[in-house]
Amino acid sequence: MTDSKYFTTTKKGEIFELKAELNSDKKEKKKEAVKKVIASMTVGKDVSALFPDVVNCMQTDNLELKKLVYLYLMNYAKSQPDMAIMAVNTFVKDCEDPNPLIRALAVRTMGCIRVDKITEYLCEPLRKCLKDEDPYVRKTAAVCVAKLHDINAQLVEDQGFLDTLKDLISDSNPMVVANAVAALSEIAESHPSSNLLDLNPQSINKLLTALNECTEWGQIFILDCLANYMPKDDREAQSICERVTPRLSHANSAVVLSAVKVLMKFMEMLSKDLDYYGTLLKKLAPPLVTLLSAEPELQYVALRNINLIVQKRPEILKHEMKVFFVKYNDPIYVKLEKLDIMIRLASQANIAQVLAELKEYATEVDVDFVRKAVRAIGRCAIKVEQSAERCVSTLLDLIQTKVNYVVQEAIVVIKDIFRKYPNKYESVIATLCENLDSLDEPEARAAMIWIVGEYAERIDNADELLESFLEGFHDESTQVQLQLLTAIVKLFLKKPTETQELVQQVLSLATQDSDNPDLRDRGYIYWRLLSTDPVAAKEVVLAEKPLISEETDLIEPTLLDELICYIGTLASVYHKPPSAFVEGSRGVVHKSLPPRTGSSESTESPEAAPPGVQAGEQPAVIPAQGDLLGDLLNLDLGPPVSGPPMATSAVQMGAVDLLGGGLDSLIGGGGFTPVPSTTMPTTLGAPLGSGLGDLFDLTGGVGALPGSYVAPKAVWLPAMKAKGLEISGTFTRQVGSISMELVLTNKALQVMSDFAIQFNRNSFGLAPAAPLQVHAPLAPNQSVEISLPLNTVGSVMKMDPLNNLQVAVKNNIDVFYFSTLYPLHILFVEDGKMERQMFLATWKDIPNENEAQFQIKDCSLNADAISSKLQGSNIFTIAKRNVEGQDMLYQSLKLTNGIWVLAELRIQPSNPSFTDLEVRTLLSLKCRAPEVSQYIYQAYETILKN
Repeated sequence: MTDSKYFTTTKKGEIFELKAELNSDKKEKKKEAVKKVIASMTVGKDVSALFPDVVNCMQTDNLELKKLVYLYLMNYAKSQPDMAIMAVNTFVKDCEDPNPLIRALAVRTMGCIRVDKITEYLCEPLRKCLKDEDPYVRKTAAVCVAKLHDINAQLVEDQGFLDTLKDLISDSNPMVVANAVAALSEIAESHPSSNLLDLNPQSINKLLTALNECTEWGQIFILDCLANYMPKDDREAQSICERVTPRLSHANSAVVLSAVKVLMKFMEMLSKDLDYYGTLLKKLAPPLVTLLSAEPELQYVALRNINLIVQKRPEILKHEMKVFFVKYNDPIYVKLEKLDIMIRLASQANIAQVLAELKEYATEVDVDFVRKAVRAIGRCAIKVEQSAERCVSTLLDLIQTKVNYVVQEAIVVIKDIFRKYPNKYESVIATLCENLDSLDEPEARAAMIWIVGEYAERIDNADELLESFLEGFHDESTQVQLQLLTAIVKLFLKKPTETQELVQQVLSLATQDSDNPDLRDRGYIYWRLLSTDPVAAKEVVLAEKPLISEETDLIEPTLLDELICYIGTLASVYHKPPSAFVEGSRGVVHKSLPPRTGSSESTESPEAAPPGVQAGEQPAVIPAQGDLLGDLLNLDLGPPVSGPPMATSAVQMGAVDLLGGGLDSLIGGGGFTPVPSTTMPTTLGAPLGSGLGDLFDLTGGVGALPGSYVAPKAVWLPAMKAKGLEISGTFTRQVGSISMELVLTNKALQVMSDFAIQFNRNSFGLAPAAPLQVHAPLAPNQSVEISLPLNTVGSVMKMDPLNNLQVAVKNNIDVFYFSTLYPLHILFVEDGKMERQMFLATWKDIPNENEAQFQIKDCSLNADAISSKLQGSNIFTIAKRNVEGQDMLYQSLKLTNGIWVLAELRIQPSNPSFTDLEVRTLLSLKCRAPEVSQYIYQAYETILKN
């Protein structure tokens, strides 16, 4: 009779009888009794009362009885730790038994008894077993070290077991090697910081030798360990790959996947030009295909792993499309996964085959599968441009079937096709509109609404179509409500006269009658945009949309690289890193692929400071153009504002009293934070040629007297920031008078009038010399050119940068603020020529530390041309001489505030052997206010290069 009889008894008072049997003198009776105890324990009865009697049965030579007693001990030692100590002597004795099976059994059981008191006694027997002559005992002891480490890590380290375990990697028996690797890997995983598996080419060689003779589980342990090794170069990587490749033909799918993981990882280090690389690609395909002939559950795991492999290296399986075609009897989870891989492998070469399959799938009975098949057709259109037309016609055929869920999916994917190929397939919109009434799923309704809103100008009754959706607005899902709101605003911006009521209706539904914060916020934003600045609304809502990418569901590259390192594990099935689903400290060590051969990956982090800027100090940059009252989000970024806090009422009164109390009253005290213009270079101190080159481009310069240089007009205040008012301009100096040449353009939908202008205090006291004269109201889409005379008798305050000018402009709509940088040469006065003797005396008088030197590159003019060009901008040459073949010009200029600047210009004469990049002009400046030197140099460079 079999042992099942022990599970059928239901007698009462059994414990007492068992006690008597356990203490019997007959060996057979004892064995029967222990079997009954184990059976009771297995079905959940509490037999812990028999602990001392069962432990007494340990003293036996019968291996079967010993195993049963050890099983009992493992189960009850935790609840009876004091009793368990009674068994220790027997364990120690068994560890020296002549029978290796008993020695191994004893050490295995001691490792499984998780009682602190016992672990201390376990050390000595374990040490002996780790060096046992029998490999079976050694391999069992190796695993026992990992178990003991889990109970008491410190003890294992103190006793030196980890070093013994490392030595076992060099063991002559492959199974001992495999278990040692498994134990070390287990310990290393729970202590990621410890460098236990310190692999080197010698130990790798031993592992690869053991690989051929291990059991399949041993092979998996060794392969997983190899996957964590980083070869020192591509030759070593290739050598490992060659020795791992035979594992691909193993019958066990886990071994195959572990081998694939190692190869995928080390292929990163192989150059694609190598013949071996191509051979390896060819060898990887057959084992992966073979995995698909297993039972469905294994197929699914294989498919999830193949999905990752195809994303990383599609070339491996590009010729194997047919194996991923769906079979009629595949379970749904296998079908969906195969579909996904089919799309990933779709290319121009096989698209006809794929589309024929997908069209077939779309007529299946399984709804989920059909939906995915229809989506797949759309994804093929987006991925393979040549197939787009064929895909669209296939989708239209499917819409004609009038099968509800097919139609809805088709509309969702056609929306994406429109996004990918604008102005190509819009002829199908009419067909889509015919199916409006049948749409009942949120995603399909939202897609249809998007299409109507986006192409409203092509659909005659777009307003009626959108109005039909409005009737049940509150019953729609949030996705549809948001889409409907945007579509109607788009429609209004395209056909404002016909749809005013409709847009008011949807805005009030979205804002006043809705509880959804997302919907309300979007409603209010549109309302504010439309009521204050329709131009901006148009630019925001009808902005050009970026094309959608080919595959939106690809796994992010760094995550994909990490998942490739986890092929054959749960992470590769979930497509999530272990840290996302493993609790506690285990498994959260992030793995990554080795760097690609030949890729010179920059070691600099993207946040690295630019050259010349020391870490920890920010380069002084001009902030972007913005509202001078300070973008709320950026208030903390600027320097601390001195002076009283800004008065809110002052901002409101700006419209009334712009020119009354000065700009400072508007801003609040002297702490006017500069927001310089975007038209100037973004780094202070950058040579003018870098950022200002385009600003001072001759195209679009203002007509002026010959000789004086005028920068082209630049946009100072964009319409987006000034409710439709755009201001562009430049500065000129003609016959001693400075002026600001402005162009005001009205890009709003309402008339602008009552213009006025005011400057904030600045470094040179620049101020308007007359009011801003705009004689007639400025109608929409009209521009007016104005020349505003300036003087230098305004209030002075040192700005940073020195030539920063902050301006307020008022009209009937609001007050607007902007800032710009003026070129310093507009301040060079006509009486700036110094007498020779005076020049010499002043040059000597100014201390040497006030001298600044600059290089003017790429200036191909000779000395006379330079001299006459600079004289046009009031930089006067006092003397010229030639020293060792170099022309020297000595020059002077005077600023409007009386500061004299002396210059020495050293010019290398033209020489055919010089390249354009070599410096030919050296400028030395001396001045009693050295902070202006940088800006004088910029003026020099600007004038000479334009």
